[in-house]
Amino acid sequence: MAHSIVTHTCEGVGDCVEACPVACIHPGPGKNNKGTDWFWIDFATCIDCGICLQVCPVEGAILPEERSDLQRTPQ
Repeated sequence: MAHSIVTHTCEGVGDCVEACPVACIHPGPGKNNKGTDWFWIDFATCIDCGICLQVCPVEGAILPEERSDLQRTPQ
């Protein structure tokens, strides 16, 4: 199961992007409700390694489950 980035909690730090071994984390367009940049995880590419959870400094920004209701995914 893939991980999810909670769009409205993410602060756009980007530590997860550099740490991801399969490059499944991408920048989202525009700003989120907090007015910050944000990222999203490609569920089909995520290998559920958990590195993103370990490196993210924003509490609650990444969840260890696939939650399409909390992660805005650009089409």
